[in-house]
Amino acid sequence: MEDFTTDWTHDELKAYMLLYCAHADFNVSKEEKEYIKSRVGEEKYRKIHKEFENDNDYQQIQKINAAIERFEYSKEEIDEAFQSIKKLFLADGEMDILEQNLYRGLKHLLKK
Repeated sequence: MEDFTTDWTHDELKAYMLLYCAHADFNVSKEEKEYIKSRVGEEKYRKIHKEFENDNDYQQIQKINAAIERFEYSKEEIDEAFQSIKKLFLADGEMDILEQNLYRGLKHLLKK
């Protein structure tokens, strides 16, 4: 069985989660990239982007879930993360159906 634990910081988890969400519609816009960089910085963005690109979808969601559990996020922290995700989805002007579906799916998964 694969271990999905990471040594991410809170900002690295945020970057990874936002990257995961930005890929919902298979098209990461310039505005979405800039939004993520504005939240976590260029260096963390590059580091996490490299890891993200090497993971498949299953690994990505398992890592996100494991990191959230490790940090023991409160309801308020999860709500704050979802506010950032919504802003990311709206960065390019619209929240399309794929983004809406991912948003609902993540809410279901992370708000156990």
